[in-house]
Amino acid sequence: MTREDRILYYESLLDRVASVVRNPESTQDEIEAVRPLLQELERYYTGPEWKADYDADAAGDLPRDLKRGVLSEDGIDDVLHDFRDLEDRLNGLKVQKL
Repeated sequence: MTREDRILYYESLLDRVASVVRNPESTQDEIEAVRPLLQELERYYTGPEWKADYDADAAGDLPRDLKRGVLSEDGIDDVLHDFRDLEDRLNGLKVQKL
């Protein structure tokens, strides 16, 4: 897989997870379905590939038209926080229903 292919792959994961996490009408099943994708994103973000891709972007080594929101320092981190906040809210609703 090329660097550009890897970035596009993780970009697509980020888009999928963000669309569920940031949708107030997402169901518990939809949220659980994206959990493995989020975990994969977190491994990428905390691993050496993300740093290498980030550095390549900073050095201008990536095509200008390449979608690369996944390389922003806040992109994945924000979705991780949004996911955890959503889980907390849903868990709070479950407790209130009891």
